[in-house]
Amino acid sequence: MLWIIAAILSAFFAGLTSILAKCGIKKTDSDLATALRTVVVLVFAWVMVFVVGSQGDIAKIEPKPLIFLILSGLATGASWICYFKALSMGDINKVVPIDKSSTVLTVLLAIVCFGETSNLAIKLAATAVLAAGIFLMVEKKRTDGEAKGRAWMLYAALSAVFAALTSILAKVGVSGVESNLGTAIRTGVVLVMAWGIVLARGKQKQLSSLDKKELLFISLSGIATGASWLCYYYAIGHGLVSVVVPIDKLSIVVTVAFSYFVFRERLSKKALLGLCLMIAGTLAMAFFK
Repeated sequence: MLWIIAAILSAFFAGLTSILAKCGIKKTDSDLATALRTVVVLVFAWVMVFVVGSQGDIAKIEPKPLIFLILSGLATGASWICYFKALSMGDINKVVPIDKSSTVLTVLLAIVCFGETSNLAIKLAATAVLAAGIFLMVEKKRTDGEAKGRAWMLYAALSAVFAALTSILAKVGVSGVESNLGTAIRTGVVLVMAWGIVLARGKQKQLSSLDKKELLFISLSGIATGASWLCYYYAIGHGLVSVVVPIDKLSIVVTVAFSYFVFRERLSKKALLGLCLMIAGTLAMAFFK
């Protein structure tokens, strides 16, 4: 099915996003980086809207889908802010698994909210395996401060909660709305939210001293995010949320592979077992949909 292929492509681009973003926030403030990459995503999204010719459908969007698209955008913004804050403080191999725990909550919400109960026993068993894998992959980062060691985990956990809400809200929001247009509208909400935080905290002053190399990685991260979103929201608009979300979270495989080669972040035997369980749980959901 085309929507499954879209979900797989979403996972690939999402995996690249984390690596490129990590390269772009070594010295750049995470809130400012989030705001900058959102600009790139917004441009990417609207280009696609005009490519498919759906810009004329804006006036036709019903109030309910529009409200849910806006709420989804707010949830996405909150998830991004927490996620990139966590990335700036912890290792990718530790932050990403916690963020991917949003899969468990999303699957459960999809079952309750949308009645996606086909092969329910297998789906719940796969979710349990996935949760076990996440638990094994999460290892506390050794830092010079105990408070910092806890802080990145808190941000990563909040990122997961908001990410789960994003998927559920977006499912309602893209009903009857062309997926590229829905993505563009949501991204506009994220942009306003991200720059609002930057301006409120006075971080716009750092724009003049941005490292050009990091700015390039932030921009590439935005392009990867845009590509991931376009594939992802097409997939959830045409397929099952409880299947699309787990496939999308396989981006962790891409992230782990790249983090090994780029940052030399190695997995322990326990974390590797956790990764295998996450993959097994995800594949079970995809094949027994």
